[in-house]
Amino acid sequence: MGRNIRKRRSPLAVRAVAASAALAIGGGGLVWANFYASAHESNSGRNTTKAAPAQVATIKCPDVGQKLSNVPNQARGEVDGELATLDQQITTAYQRLATTRDAQARDASFVQNSILTPLKQNRSVIIDRIKLEINRVGGKAPGWLDGLSNCTGQPAGGQNNGGQNNGGATAAPSASASAGAGAGAGAGAGASASASAPAGGAAQPGNGGQAGNGPVAADFVDITKVQPNVARKARTGAAGSSGVFTTSCGVNANKKFNTDNVIVAPGVTNGAHHLHDYVGNQSNDAFANNDTFAAAQTSCANQGDKSSYYWPVVRIQNGTQDFDQNNDGGGKELNVGQIQQVRQAQIKFVGSPTSKVVAMPKFLRIITGDAKTTTNGLANANAHWSCTGFENKVQLTAQYPICPRGSTVVRTFAFQSCWDGVNADSANHRTHVAFADAQGNCANGFKAIPQLTMRLVYGFRAPTLTNGQIKNAYAVDGFPEQLHKATTDHDDFINVFDEKLMNKMVTCINNGQRCK
Repeated sequence: MGRNIRKRRSPLAVRAVAASAALAIGGGGLVWANFYASAHESNSGRNTTKAAPAQVATIKCPDVGQKLSNVPNQARGEVDGELATLDQQITTAYQRLATTRDAQARDASFVQNSILTPLKQNRSVIIDRIKLEINRVGGKAPGWLDGLSNCTGQPAGGQNNGGQNNGGATAAPSASASAGAGAGAGAGAGASASASAPAGGAAQPGNGGQAGNGPVAADFVDITKVQPNVARKARTGAAGSSGVFTTSCGVNANKKFNTDNVIVAPGVTNGAHHLHDYVGNQSNDAFANNDTFAAAQTSCANQGDKSSYYWPVVRIQNGTQDFDQNNDGGGKELNVGQIQQVRQAQIKFVGSPTSKVVAMPKFLRIITGDAKTTTNGLANANAHWSCTGFENKVQLTAQYPICPRGSTVVRTFAFQSCWDGVNADSANHRTHVAFADAQGNCANGFKAIPQLTMRLVYGFRAPTLTNGQIKNAYAVDGFPEQLHKATTDHDDFINVFDEKLMNKMVTCINNGQRCK
């Protein structure tokens, strides 16, 4: 699965002060910005002026990478690079939308003529390149790719918050429920507020966060007011595998950060457009390949585990900044506030309730969750937010919890546990793995593999929510156009266990033991 090292192509990807993209699949996004307008109308010969209310404009672009599931292996590197360019184009559009409010107020056609039309033209060129790369190696580019260039502007009422209702949590997809951590209906978190601060503007904790693009008050809920919603786990049968293998890889105390994503955008610097924590493999960056991973140092206690575990950082939006406030992926792309180091990072591999597990292939890549749920909806969402003392009762997908005194925030991830038996990756980085069903069965000939579960525990003070205003909000890093929604949380894994330790893991799990 090694990739050729190559530099990012960007002939049409104008560098922007704010950027998008992500761990999730490239080429799609939803852009937010406010604009203010006055409408001058003539009525029965009388000139009147009406002040139009502030609106939140959205630009919705199809997520090309999510839909492009069949790309020949020989073309994947180049296609991934082009998808990264599509993400950069959306970033540029977002920045232009956010910084041209005066022009939008003066000209009702400004957004269409100056933002949407050029964006469509630029996307068409890149989509043509994607088709060319697929056809060049003997594949057949699907005809429907041509229909993915157009992005549409939407008023505030037309936004898609990934299925989130204002102030309420939503039901998690069945994949989350099968992992025993589904989210259900929650109590309201106050009135929704639009993001009205300009990009990079002063903190507005109630309506748009420190950078003006989220989180908002409705993104938070008092966990003590949420009804229990955790689904009961499937019982392990006689044919199942009940063991647990634990690996200890630290909490990123050495502060290994970067804004790359070698799974989705290999060879592309800042391909994630947000900051990642890394534990385990210490050589993960945009230009790492399988040989790099195999030769790397690891932060894991067992040196046989050189796997890479990485996730977007969480920041407290308390008016301060961190080391990357002027950097790509950081403040330039509206990821602002104090980076929070996890207090505990518990990494475990568990079995299947219905079958024995088989070894993962070396260099298997898995992405869980979707960094673009504001664009794509909740089909691939796998975010689980809770508080210590509440984890067996409440798991939230669409909101961040406000924890009571003595309790703190917990992020949990339960990765896909079914593998197609052949591929270590796939074109959209999803279809080679899948979730088991509610009973724990793998479908379509997929095989059960050890299921990676991660539990990240933080120690920061809970935010406060008063009269629809949120103070000291926290949020996960992400694409700026995704508004720092809780649903966009995600996690990444590259398997670099040596053969001996992987076999030990499989034996341990299949024999119902607890090992490390």
